[in-house]
Amino acid sequence: MNFYLGIDFGTSGARAIVIDSAGIIQAETQYLFADSTDNLTTIWQQALLSLIAEIPEEIRGGICAIAINGTSSTVLLCDQTGNPIDSPILYNDSRGAKVIDKLKEIAPPNHTVISATSSLAKLLWWQDIIPPLVRGARGDLFFLHQADWLAFLLHGQLGISDYHNALKLGYDVEKLCYPEWIKNLEIPFHLPNVLTPGTAIAEVTSEIAASLKLKKDCLVCAGTTDSIAAFLASGAKLPGEASTSLGSTLVIKLLSNTRVDEAKYGIYSHRLGDLWLVGGASNTGGAVLKSFFSDSELESLSSQINAEKPSNLDYYPLLKPGDRFPINDPNLPPKLEPRPENSVEFLHGLLESIARIEARGYELLKQLGATPLTCVYTAGGGAKNPTWTKIRERYLQVPILNPTHTQAAYGSAILAMQGINKNL
Repeated sequence: MNFYLGIDFGTSGARAIVIDSAGIIQAETQYLFADSTDNLTTIWQQALLSLIAEIPEEIRGGICAIAINGTSSTVLLCDQTGNPIDSPILYNDSRGAKVIDKLKEIAPPNHTVISATSSLAKLLWWQDIIPPLVRGARGDLFFLHQADWLAFLLHGQLGISDYHNALKLGYDVEKLCYPEWIKNLEIPFHLPNVLTPGTAIAEVTSEIAASLKLKKDCLVCAGTTDSIAAFLASGAKLPGEASTSLGSTLVIKLLSNTRVDEAKYGIYSHRLGDLWLVGGASNTGGAVLKSFFSDSELESLSSQINAEKPSNLDYYPLLKPGDRFPINDPNLPPKLEPRPENSVEFLHGLLESIARIEARGYELLKQLGATPLTCVYTAGGGAKNPTWTKIRERYLQVPILNPTHTQAAYGSAILAMQGINKNL
């Protein structure tokens, strides 16, 4: 039997899931990142090898394809042997703010890369601080994303990425090439060769195959980002199907026939085959709820709400001023008044208000040209609240479904399976 391995590298740990050809999970392993004096890349490498080694040997020996996801815009600079020459820059590191003016000069207006945390911002920051003499002394340098480097550790081919990770590097995911304005930059580092996610890159190295007891012809495929892997795990496949993540913040992703990019709302599109994954994120969400209620209070009070009866309270729940989507106003004040004495009524108003913001977000995507919403899969802590689900269905006017799976590692395993079957 053939098995497919998906590996997810998150912020606090990593997870591996093995599935069979029917998509049934056969094994799971997990690795938590403990506080350590080791280099971050050393921890990542230890996690990668440990995750695979802990898979039961009878399953490990049947793995025929592997795909890895990493956090978007977590990047490394490596020498020509693949050794990092500096600490990785993480997804949320905003040191790229120092090169924003330069980005605005070279990139098209409102482009996704014009952000302090984009991959290209981090590359330009590195370019400014690494002197030419150092570059020459170290030989050729390669700019890679987290998922690119982890896959390299398995297949040994340096300088390969996927077009999900490369979007915030400036790669044109519609024309499938680097645009001229990138080529004209004369970047002193090798930019990765970009492949379609899931594309077979190479077999695992003989050393990896021997040490981890993997098949010699086990293929490593081009990966993806953690959020897209989670979307793939949800089960959404058709235009109009969407995923809402009700975590600390509210994040929506909609499969669309049409690409939508609108920088002022933080909306951009990832390519998914012939479709587009259009997304936006609001600062409202579970963090606001937890600032008022404990988990047990949320569960108890929610059970007392009549989800069919609209609340008369109209809030815009935020922890601090400012939102970008679906309202673009950096000074938008939180609206949490009037607060009734009855906590059930207050929570009812909060849940309804966040549901309104979610519905408004999907409506905005539709107004900008995205495929109209047909159903929503929900992930995150808020997905476990049945009262909130009923309220959201009333506003969205479409079915709200439980995801097939919620783990990003499962989505990467699906990507590996789809990729190898296309390459056979």
